[in-house]
Amino acid sequence: MNALSRRTILKSALSTVGTCGIGSLLSAQDWRGTSRRGSRGLITQDVQTTIDNGLQYLVQRQTMIGNQRGSFGNDGYRANTAVVGLAGLAFMASGSSPNRGPYGANISACVDYLLANTQSGGFVALPNARTHGPMYGHGFATLFLAEVYGMTGNPELRDTLRAAIKLIVDTQNADGGWRYQPVRSEADISVTVCQMMALRAARNAGVFVPNETVDRCISYVTRSQNADGGFSYMLSGGPSAFPRSAAGVVALYSAGMYDGEIIERALRYLEDNLPQESTFRGNNHFFYGQYYAAQAFWQVGTQRWERYYRTIREVLQDRQTAQGFWTDFICPEYGTAMACIVLQLPNNYLPIFQK
Repeated sequence: MNALSRRTILKSALSTVGTCGIGSLLSAQDWRGTSRRGSRGLITQDVQTTIDNGLQYLVQRQTMIGNQRGSFGNDGYRANTAVVGLAGLAFMASGSSPNRGPYGANISACVDYLLANTQSGGFVALPNARTHGPMYGHGFATLFLAEVYGMTGNPELRDTLRAAIKLIVDTQNADGGWRYQPVRSEADISVTVCQMMALRAARNAGVFVPNETVDRCISYVTRSQNADGGFSYMLSGGPSAFPRSAAGVVALYSAGMYDGEIIERALRYLEDNLPQESTFRGNNHFFYGQYYAAQAFWQVGTQRWERYYRTIREVLQDRQTAQGFWTDFICPEYGTAMACIVLQLPNNYLPIFQK
């Protein structure tokens, strides 16, 4: 089933919900969404050129031969499964799918690389790749594989995806979250949202996700909210910050919680604390924050979304290099993939971004 047909049949079954027992309300179809009318017009011709240049940069950087096929190099973070998964999502957000469309071969190479680097127990991580935390790589990679499986039904992905999801479920800690390593120890909101998006995408695709896992995650995220509406990094407390607060909203969306006072307070915090263009340089979490902020505003409706998108598209267009990439402390492939995902949200091709 292709993205367009999925978009036609997927419907939302949730309205305002509380914070208790949400997992019991969710079935596979509840995690699926509908198209957003009128947003395609936000991708003007010059924005499309910006997107095309970014995607072409990723094409040029991707290795298509040898044992590194599908990665973006073997230095720094370029071989990290998170970077490969995000690049795959950026290609798919254009409307391509494995072996179909302008970027079909690139998507297939991403899939092959991630499958080749799935460890025993379903851990999608390259042991020798540079990483800030391997569960980030696992989460982003699993999200991508779930989107591919949902679109194609490729049986070769099924067992790997189920094992990857089981690892996430089995490593959730007692508080309801996850941290850098696949063990039940500490948790932070950043790694937690990464796993929740993977769980949602997998459930969209028909992979079993226990309701209890979702319930515990909602409890963890809601307890992380501060009085100002933003979210702390860990349950032990701390100040709110824009990137992790955007991530907190998306974690709740991923669990099926789209409105209510918790969401509204968080959205007001994001609107009041949008990073200025002057803070782009030197902000190590700029793309991470915008990746989640774009999703947060995308779900709430036309006025807030369009105001945000018109602002961020100008910033991203201004900051794209002549070679088509965006710089980031992780690597330019990471920044470019994130920017292309944000700019292509109005396409509404990826089920994970649908309500």
